[in-house]
Amino acid sequence: MAKLGQTPSQTVGPYFAYGLTPEQYGYDLGRLADGTVVTASAKGERTRIEGRVLDGEGNPVTDAMIEIWQADGEGRYAHLANPHRPDTTFTGFGRFGTGTDPSNRFIFETVKPASIDGKHAPHINVIVFMRGMLLHAYTRIYFAEESALNEKDPVMQSVPPERRATLLAQRAQSAAEVLYRWDIHMQGEAETVFFDV
Repeated sequence: MAKLGQTPSQTVGPYFAYGLTPEQYGYDLGRLADGTVVTASAKGERTRIEGRVLDGEGNPVTDAMIEIWQADGEGRYAHLANPHRPDTTFTGFGRFGTGTDPSNRFIFETVKPASIDGKHAPHINVIVFMRGMLLHAYTRIYFAEESALNEKDPVMQSVPPERRATLLAQRAQSAAEVLYRWDIHMQGEAETVFFDV
């Protein structure tokens, strides 16, 4: 019997396309998660987060997939192992394909998270999947107006000062809602800070 070699690496996708963000590939299938993270009973300030995934030349990536996981407005994660998890149907999880928006944005309707313990600044955990990547990328969204907590946050403090701005979402209040804008730069001078997990 011949000894088989290791299967070569492949980029992320397109295997995830029809199951996770089917509509951006033209599949007429339902999806398990979308950009609506908030529920009517969730505690916290209703917030919209929008941005784009940009390649090294500053062009929008038209088929990236973004997943987020976050605490609610009281700093509680909806995790079965968390004894203080929210008493609501707030899951804290969302998924958005940039190919589903005419401007190739990701858009999340959620609540602004609170600090989970007074030591970590309010943040949202982000995972980026896209073509050409062997492994997905991990990063975080922090909020620019939370400067006092951001300065104490141990993860933010592990980032060189000149790169911290790549993690900060900027608040843009509109008449209809609280809006934060934050782009993900995959390469280049403004490359977003990504973390090893």
